Amino acid sequence: MNKNYVLPGIAIADLGLYLEKKQALIIADLHLGYEEMLNKQGVFIPRINFRDIKKRLRSMLEETKPARVIINGDLKHEFGEISRQEWREVLEMLDFIEKYAKEIVLIKGNHDTILGPLVKRKGLEILDELYITEYNALILHGHKLSRSKEFKKAKTLIIAHEHSAIGLREGQRVELYKCFLKGKYGRKKLIVMPSMNAVAIGSDVLREKLLSPFLQQELSDFECWLVEDKVYYFGKLEELYS
Repeated sequence: MNKNYVLPGIAIADLGLYLEKKQALIIADLHLGYEEMLNKQGVFIPRINFRDIKKRLRSMLEETKPARVIINGDLKHEFGEISRQEWREVLEMLDFIEKYAKEIVLIKGNHDTILGPLVKRKGLEILDELYITEYNALILHGHKLSRSKEFKKAKTLIIAHEHSAIGLREGQRVELYKCFLKGKYGRKKLIVMPSMNAVAIGSDVLREKLLSPFLQQELSDFECWLVEDKVYYFGKLEELYS
């Protein structure tokens, strides 16, 4: 595995994070069913999200060989219902991951309001957050703050939700790339994950208004790792503002 470490023992593995001490791969923001929502809005695009995520995830699983996979929120996309596409793709995705890992851990995202009936079929539960003792780290989706005991004692936070990306300018054109960020939230280290969604790249953290309450702060000192054909370290965001 290419060792791109954001912290000791926590390596970037394509669009996921690999926790060496736990043999765990963290992924986030798959948003299965995304194309059906767009179709309902009159936007017709090929249904490629599931296919492309599965292809990319297979490589990540074969590379890291995790004992467990942690999905950090927004496995599905629809807020108020479970679409036909979501029923099919969520169950198939969980079956697919089970071929590679002994355990699947689901953390609730803001799009996972009615995920329960789906995962109940697989005998899984949905957690609000997951504390990893070996790293003194808390994994949570990042759409809201936490007041838990684990949050207070954690020294590292791992969030998703923002679909972090950076826009790099070439002449008049700005090209978006998914990225990881590392900075601080108060006295805690903060790691921000990109999304696994294959249709939408994400939010340009250099230019757009951000959603996560953890990112309502000055981000100039945050470090950035861009993910494309491989992982590229880009230094601090202050060097990329234009």
